[in-house]
Amino acid sequence: MHRFNVEGMSCSHCVAAVTRVIVKADAAARVQVDLAAEKVEVESTLSDEQLVALMEEAGYAARPVGPPSEAGRQGA
Repeated sequence: MHRFNVEGMSCSHCVAAVTRVIVKADAAARVQVDLAAEKVEVESTLSDEQLVALMEEAGYAARPVGPPSEAGRQGA
């Protein structure tokens, strides 16, 4: 599981934009967004760096919170 602080999310459109860009890159990814806390959890084989780049592509500043857990690195 990858965890991120993501700045600038304020509405359901923001949640959809972040989710869409990640799922487009990894169709098997699971994305959970806590809008109020501006936190995103992603279960994906993509790296933290790849996920940050995708969220930045969607227009949001993202930074990892701790190392990814093993659950987020399956198949890596």
